[in-house]
Amino acid sequence: MSEQQAFLEAAKATLGARGLTQDAELIEPWLTDWRGRFKGRAFAMASPASTQELSDLVRLCAQHRVPIVPQGGNSGMAGGATPDDSGQAVLLSLRRMNTIGEIDVQGRQVTCGAGVILQTLHEAAESKGLRFPLTLGGKGSATVGGLISTNAGGTQVLRHGSMRALVMGLEAVLADGQVFSMLTPLKKDNRGFDLKQLLIGSEGTLGIVTAATLKLVPAIAERVVIWAGVPSVQAARTLLLHCEDSAGEALEGFEILPQESLDAVIAHMPTVRTPLAGAHPWHVLIEVVADRAGADRLRESCEAMLEQAFDHDLLVDAVFAANESQAEAFWLIRESISPAERARGPAVQHDISVPVDKMPDFIDAAVAQIQSDWPGTEAIAFGHLGDGNVHFHVIAPQGSDGTVWQRGDGKAISRQVNDLVAAWGGSISAEHGIGQLKRDDLARLGDPVALDMMRRVKQALDPQGLLNPGKLL
Repeated sequence: MSEQQAFLEAAKATLGARGLTQDAELIEPWLTDWRGRFKGRAFAMASPASTQELSDLVRLCAQHRVPIVPQGGNSGMAGGATPDDSGQAVLLSLRRMNTIGEIDVQGRQVTCGAGVILQTLHEAAESKGLRFPLTLGGKGSATVGGLISTNAGGTQVLRHGSMRALVMGLEAVLADGQVFSMLTPLKKDNRGFDLKQLLIGSEGTLGIVTAATLKLVPAIAERVVIWAGVPSVQAARTLLLHCEDSAGEALEGFEILPQESLDAVIAHMPTVRTPLAGAHPWHVLIEVVADRAGADRLRESCEAMLEQAFDHDLLVDAVFAANESQAEAFWLIRESISPAERARGPAVQHDISVPVDKMPDFIDAAVAQIQSDWPGTEAIAFGHLGDGNVHFHVIAPQGSDGTVWQRGDGKAISRQVNDLVAAWGGSISAEHGIGQLKRDDLARLGDPVALDMMRRVKQALDPQGLLNPGKLL
């Protein structure tokens, strides 16, 4: 009996009929990443239903030297959950581990499994008058484990931070099958390293997240959503500072997009209506929220905030969402930028950050340089201006063959964009992770000391290199 066959027999005994499959039709949909850039092979897919089952499975993988590729909703942007094409790995689905524990209303926290879908978590929290303050376009498929493993962000990072700020406790299975369990949250704990933070953002290369205790916040009693037009990205940054001074912590969202992105969404979704009467070089989507105590005064304070902005020539035009339906319509525009651009043709996408105060100048400089160096392309930046993170996309010239362009010019453009980000003191991955997509550029541009430290940690925790091989490092 071969080593692989011996593993399969033991794994079937451990996981049962529902827990392990070699059915090619069942496995096939999970072998390609969300963007369609990476495709791999796996000889089996494991779907444990509990931490104990996963622990037993990982012990078997260590014994038989079987690589493991953990996967949540397969909605990642960097190929971090896709196996390589060797066919030697087992694909690990965490989707059966989707239990949501009893919500602690007084403690404003909940413990849930790694396979819980983000939208399901939102609904569970809302049923108790609370909310989980992280959202993104893929909320209908993204899972808690995947969000933790990539340290996901989203549109509410400005106020609440990324997953690092929202994970209060963590459970994970290590490479030898041991279970790291620190689900009980403590506000103060100085017993050495914060090991849960080591696992957050490690993309499954140090341990497999199985459960987490997450921070919840009070439900929104009232929100005001504003769409504004501004003459430049520098003006958008000045408007952001004004809104922060005026609204304080009530400012929950501040997103920017150029006119080109709005036009793309309207072309892609003909039922979408432009919020403002005229065209503007840049658009800003602002959300300000209040709990019950401040709900009655929220709209009045936002009106005063905008009146002062007009008085100081910080914006050209603006409109308040008249109701919840219109507020959701404004946000739908923002969330539809990526699919609208995909419909236009091939592109290379970059999830980057630079120091917040430098972002407007970076956008202007990088857009001009890429479009000058690569005639026919269109460079577009949009996203979370408040935390210095934008999505920098470069769309191929019309008529380009997608595969040929992405492997040639597209790859060279991405290298140049990442070089520009490094030159401006930024990061080539702000919230989507490194995965396979950015691994080589991280090795090329990353700080050598930091990279060496990460490799040492990887070697210490996964000496056989079986956890998500070929990703991150």
